[in-house]
Amino acid sequence: MNWPYLLPVAAYLLGSVSSAIVVARLMGLRDPRQVGSRNPGATNILRYGGKVAAVLTLLGDVLKGALAVLAARALTADPGIIALSGFLAFLGHLFPVYFGFRGGKGVATAFGVWLAVSPLVGLLLAGTWLLVAALFRYSSLAALTAALAVPVYVWWLVPGTPYLVAGVAISAALIVRHRSNIRKLLAGKETRIGK
Repeated sequence: MNWPYLLPVAAYLLGSVSSAIVVARLMGLRDPRQVGSRNPGATNILRYGGKVAAVLTLLGDVLKGALAVLAARALTADPGIIALSGFLAFLGHLFPVYFGFRGGKGVATAFGVWLAVSPLVGLLLAGTWLLVAALFRYSSLAALTAALAVPVYVWWLVPGTPYLVAGVAISAALIVRHRSNIRKLLAGKETRIGK
């Protein structure tokens, strides 16, 4: 067996560690899958668990995406393996094997992946999210806008077809995971940041 091909599997297992659920358990909070939006992510944790829990969740989700890419890059120069490792870490967050395949929407983990692939892409995505969030005060709209920007930024700044393919796949998955938010945005019923 060619051992580098085990890296994407390890990345999926790492991505499957749900920071929101771990933080909730450690801090004595209710399971995020049973509260609010029922999404195990930083935004939902913030609404009922407070800023500290939300920051820890956010950092955990970003870190696992970044670590998957950095570990793969340290062990192989194959862009296909590195890109696949990032994608599977993201997929692990969406469908975690440890938690009945009920995961989050993947925004923070995707950000961690792209930050590790290219810090400039990561900074551009963070700037895109912050700008849209500041202007419109919808976290979901900011995430969707950043998701749509991923393939453009990756095509522009990251050489290699595997990364572009991963960018398109991650963006498509993010949009699908936000379909309920899209419906709420169109109906004017989406919750604004700070409410």
